[in-house]
Amino acid sequence: VQLQASGGGLVQAGGSLRLSCAASGSIFSISAMGWYRQAPGKQREMVARLTSAGSTNYADSVEGRFTISRANAKNTVYLQMNSLKPEDTAVYFCNANNVATIKGRYDYWGQGTQVTVSS
Repeated sequence: VQLQASGGGLVQAGGSLRLSCAASGSIFSISAMGWYRQAPGKQREMVARLTSAGSTNYADSVEGRFTISRANAKNTVYLQMNSLKPEDTAVYFCNANNVATIKGRYDYWGQGTQVTVSS
């Protein structure tokens, strides 16, 4: 199983970016997919999460500004980030939780994509 993330970049404060994450491989099901971020010197934190049932969770700091959604191909999720702030600057990681494969259930992480918001 591989997670391919894309869409990061440099944007001015107030701007928007959209991150994409596609899971590929021999996947029977995925319980949830989400985005986490890690800023320099800080712990990795959950940003947004979308379950297979369609439930969403957001960090308080991004509520109302970020939206997580799923493509018709259900193993692909997007993170639309609007009204970006300098404090959103971090490496963003895609996560697939409780992925059912022929070998069992595992969690997977993407390679990370840098988001930099300039003031």
